[in-house]
Amino acid sequence: MNKTKGCLIANFATVPKKVLALAQSRQIDAILVTELSRWGRSTLDLLNTLRELENWKVSVIAMNGMAFDLSSPYGRMLATLLSGIAEFERDLISERVKSGLAVAKARGKRLGRQAGVRPKSDRLLPKVVAMRAEGRSYRWIARELGISKNTVADIVQRHRANA
Repeated sequence: MNKTKGCLIANFATVPKKVLALAQSRQIDAILVTELSRWGRSTLDLLNTLRELENWKVSVIAMNGMAFDLSSPYGRMLATLLSGIAEFERDLISERVKSGLAVAKARGKRLGRQAGVRPKSDRLLPKVVAMRAEGRSYRWIARELGISKNTVADIVQRHRANA
């Protein structure tokens, strides 16, 4: 978050609740967003947020230069139209992805991570098993070998399943 002369530049990582809190406390005058559609999950959510910001006298400006003035009928119509189109586009993308996954599944394609060899884990298996036999903890083994505790647990679990 950057604050310059009462203007807040919000990016994808900015938490909207924090930005709204700054707006409500009158610490900012404007919010710059990459796209208006990124500011709300749905048309209704976006319009409610824009109305709150308007009540707090905070402007919302899209990076393409559009400022949304909800006090005018034109501004409300434009914000509603743009957010509605963005919501429609998100729904279409979601529908296409789900449809594509269903088609792939119907054709017998296995989805998700492919089961198979894990070279690093397989290479470390004898060392991990030996250290566990010595009574070492998962955390100690992980630190010693430079891997995560979860990887150690996974190696031990796969070894037990194959033993």
